[in-house]
Formats: sequence, C-alpha cells, structure tokens
Amino acid sequence: MNLFTLTDHDSIEGAESLRCHPDFFLSEELTCRMPSGTEVHIGVYDFHERQHAQLLERRNDIVALLMYLTERRLFFSINHVFSSVTGRRELEDFAWFQEYFPAVETRNGQMLEGVNLHAVNLAREWRKIGIGGSDAHALPSVGTTYTEVPGARDKDEFFAGLRNGQGRVAGESGSFVKLTRDVLLVAAEMMREKHWTALLSPLGVLIPGFTFFSHREDRAFSRRWAARVLTQPTAVRKRSRWITVPRPAPQSALGGWV
Repeated sequence: MNLFTLTDHDSIEGAESLRCHPDFFLSEELTCRMPSGTEVHIGVYDFHERQHAQLLERRNDIVALLMYLTERRLFFSINHVFSSVTGRRELEDFAWFQEYFPAVETRNGQMLEGVNLHAVNLAREWRKIGIGGSDAHALPSVGTTYTEVPGARDKDEFFAGLRNGQGRVAGESGSFVKLTRDVLLVAAEMMREKHWTALLSPLGVLIPGFTFFSHREDRAFSRRWAARVLTQPTAVRKRSRWITVPRPAPQSALGGWV
C-alpha cells in the first residue's frame, strides 16, 4: 500500500486534480509566525478542505493554531528546523518545538545530509516522531524522500502507526547538484509558460552560485543552532499528549507517503 500527498505553501490548489485518487490525502505547509517574530514552516497532514481556511486564519497566531491542530487531532510537524530557508531563529522557538510539536522533519530531500542529521539527533533527543519528504519543486525529485510505516494497510493504520512511533524515514538528502538541477528546471518551465521571462535567461549562469551559497548558509546555520540546542538538557514533559512514546516497528509489508 502506497500513499502520497502534496504540501504546497499555504495552498491546496495544486492538489485539485489529485483528490480523485484513493491513495491521496490533503496536506499543506503553513508559513507561520512564532511569538518571537520569526517565521517557520509547519507541515499539516490529512485534513478536510474546509479546514484549510481555518488553518490559514490561525497561522500567525501560533497558540490558536496549536490549539486547533490538537483539538482536531491533526498530525503536524516542524519542518527543516535547522535550515536558514525561513530566516533567523530564536532560542525560545526551540522551546515551542520541544513542548508542543509531535513531529520533526528529519529528512528533507533538498537539505544537505549534515543538516538532516542534526534534525535526526534533535528528534531522537526529544523523543519526537521523525518524518521525511522530498520537498520536490521539479519532477525528478518527486518521491525521492519519504516516510514508511511497516504493516500499514490503509491511511488510518499509517497515521496510527506514525503516532505510535512506528514510522521510519528513507530516501535521499539534498545536494548541490540536485538543488541546482531543480532550480534550472523550474526556471526553464517558467520561461516555457511565460515567454517574456526568456529575456532573463542570461541570469541562469548565476544559479549554481546561488545554490552553492544557499547550501553553505544552511550548513553554517545548522551547525550553529545544533551546537546550542543539542547540548541543552532535555526538559521533562509535565503535560499529557496524544502522541505516544516511540515503539519498535514490526517487520512486515510497508506503507508510506512521499
């Protein structure tokens, strides 16, 4: 059994043609404002179309958003926690991630292996659920990173297993070559759809430099924050959660999403 989903930024329009498939479920990546003023990306998975507007209304009020997600038992994660893609971080942001987020994206298909490893260590130290996703913006990267739940036979069993800590992450991390290829493909598609943008094609020679410095910034950002956060003593949880402590995964057939 295989499942798939699409997590556009603050939108579900891209999923319009996919909803007819029985193995598809609706998801999105919310751009949210933290109390510190920083910006983060929160993945929200398997909700109804009518809930999309409710999520958007709350994305700049993290308390209201977390209450809504928890009350409706929607599965959610903090994505690319050690990446500079959303800008700066504050130490108090990590306190929110630790206390209120059930899952951490531990493998992103466009993030460097080292950046992903820091997220793996964070999830392990905080006993969070780890998930993976391809973060694909071009077709060659679709499905190259994914989350599996051994033995899951349908969507309900998949999410039940995920919440019980039975999921495992597999697939690729990112690289300079992979990101550069995808950015070039996106640029080529933009020129195909909007012919006037071909006038900007000489700027394409700058793309490798952009992706190189993007990865270099991510590497430095992740090292800096991992050194601060992963050396801190883990806080003891004092409130009950509907996410259970991870358990060993059974060995059987696999189910997963990309």
